[in-house]
Amino acid sequence: MNARARFTHMDDGTAEDWSIIAQHAARYAAHLPDRILDHLRLLDGDFGGFPVDRLTHSLQSATLAHRDGRDEEYVICALLHDIGDTLGTYNHADIAAAILKPFVSAENHWMIEQHAIFQGYYFFHHLGLDRHLREQFKDHPQYARTIEFCARYDAAAFDPQAETLPLAFFEPMLRRVFAKPRQSIYLKADGSTA
Repeated sequence: MNARARFTHMDDGTAEDWSIIAQHAARYAAHLPDRILDHLRLLDGDFGGFPVDRLTHSLQSATLAHRDGRDEEYVICALLHDIGDTLGTYNHADIAAAILKPFVSAENHWMIEQHAIFQGYYFFHHLGLDRHLREQFKDHPQYARTIEFCARYDAAAFDPQAETLPLAFFEPMLRRVFAKPRQSIYLKADGSTA
């Protein structure tokens, strides 16, 4: 498709222009899982000083969640929880949460968005930081759930000898979770995308 909008300022856009853009956007959105998989592959070989590289850590987190019988959405959250490491050195959890937000429950979104604070319990004190920073959320409904996520699937996923299912194993799950957004400013009242 080579058609393009003709406006030079959005104020001058017509319904025809926006129809062209919406068609392009739909095709582009259909390839979101491919872009996510490509971005995950950027974590391969990036150890950052850890015992395993960031991709292995992500795969181990997802493997642990899968082996525990977690649903696909939760498993994909475990897989993607550190995807923001490449661009969000100081806010990786925010990036992962932003990618997941349109496709996951509010509970899973919050858990991923806050996991960096909660995982700090394991190491912040070694860096002169407050390991109890997560306590600010002690009355939040997802507090215990996020502690459990970090303990079972994040903090426990640094073993070079542990079972690590390949990315290809998780790809069908990822494609299902990202097949259709649940929430977005671009969703119409009938649930279809603009």
